[in-house]
Amino acid sequence: MPEEKLRRQRTGRANSSPTLEDVAQKAGVSTATVSRCLNAPARVSEATRKQVLEAVNQLGYAPNFGARALAAKRTDTFGAIIPTMENAIFARGLQAFQEELEQNGITLLVSSSSYSPQLEEKQVHALIARGADALLLIGHDRTPKSYDLLESKGIPHVIAWSIAHDVPRTSIGFDNRNAMKTLALEVLKLGHRDLAVISAPREGNDRARERCQGVADALIQFGLRPTDLPIIETPYSISNGAEAFQTLVSSGNRPTAVLCGNDVLAAGAISRARELGLRVPDDISITGFDDIEIAQIVSPGLTTVHVPHRKMGIHAARLLIAMRNGEYGDAPAESLELQVTITWRGSLGPVPLRNA
Repeated sequence: MPEEKLRRQRTGRANSSPTLEDVAQKAGVSTATVSRCLNAPARVSEATRKQVLEAVNQLGYAPNFGARALAAKRTDTFGAIIPTMENAIFARGLQAFQEELEQNGITLLVSSSSYSPQLEEKQVHALIARGADALLLIGHDRTPKSYDLLESKGIPHVIAWSIAHDVPRTSIGFDNRNAMKTLALEVLKLGHRDLAVISAPREGNDRARERCQGVADALIQFGLRPTDLPIIETPYSISNGAEAFQTLVSSGNRPTAVLCGNDVLAAGAISRARELGLRVPDDISITGFDDIEIAQIVSPGLTTVHVPHRKMGIHAARLLIAMRNGEYGDAPAESLELQVTITWRGSLGPVPLRNA
């Protein structure tokens, strides 16, 4: 009877999970080689790595991450809390974030707050309780308790999709207010004066507030009154964008251009315009924000603000890893502002002649 099998029978472990020693014995290598293969595969030859991984798969071996975490005082697990999983707004950036973490041996746990600060507070607590080394958060709006918990536990965190140089928190993102102002100015330069906005609810969403304020800034620059700007707030979805658009065009003073808080709302607006027999942009112009894939698919293509989602996700991961590893010491990590641009497509045109 093999020695290992006899030992298991004597200790009552005949049905226990396979161990590192089991993998080493089956692969014909040392336990140190198995450990290197699992934790630093670049240090092991391809042939040895293949041999060890075959043994891992055949035995169904799962490393004891709990013991490893206790020894290293970290779990190599990061958390991310995004506002929604119902559309692709955050998908590209989050994918790049995960890919960068995976290359560094870090597992990602994702939660969705449904734009609820109270729910996000619970999720922050849950991720910390599960040993998350660091957290990625979206935007600056959240409950004071969430920030207090992160600071009291010393959990590194980075805020993405927004930049705020006047707050002592590390963020990586872009100036939402200035980005939307830049787009609104281009709309005004084309002769439009009757503008309207379809926005996400602004309460608890600094990105939505800043984008609406950006449109107001542009109106003021052109000598117009932002108090006259119609704004419809609705949760992000194509159907909600369609309903909000219908409400706007059914009003007594139909706008000539509708600026949407993101591409999902804009796609809904374009769809409903077609159903109502309105030509885009001949009868009415529609713009978006984010430049996700749907902006290219709708007809006409959507003029929108291009956000460098993948770049943001990659840099957020690198920044969090550096913070987790203590590379900044007691000093706060510096925020990084990314630049956005306007992607011009067919949904924005000059003001219709009837309004010129």
